[in-house]
Amino acid sequence: QVHLVQSGGGSVQAGGALRLSCKISPSSADYFTAWFRQSPGKEREGVAAVNFRVRYVDDDVKGRFTIVHDNAQNTVDLQLSRLKPEDTAVYYCAARPRSRVTFDPFREDSYSFWGQGTQVTVSS
Repeated sequence: QVHLVQSGGGSVQAGGALRLSCKISPSSADYFTAWFRQSPGKEREGVAAVNFRVRYVDDDVKGRFTIVHDNAQNTVDLQLSRLKPEDTAVYYCAARPRSRVTFDPFREDSYSFWGQGTQVTVSS
């Protein structure tokens, strides 16, 4: 069974930056990966996803967040910059076994494996 363990996160001021990491064991090479977030009063939403060289980024974070899938390190990182208070949320990494089946990369039920969640708090 594959396991996802997250690290990083924390509290920063608006305009700052953070890097979240997701370690996939035993290997990340066979998975389509993504990052989601959950904030108070909102449903969990997809923010970024990647499969090989194809990347998807939600409009709310486009130009500020970058997803990096590194198969050499078996990690999927999310680089967050120019953070805003509305970015405050619990962030989750997710993985889906690769296949030729078409799916929505920003739907929760597209993924079968999840990390434990990491809190990101941005103060104004």
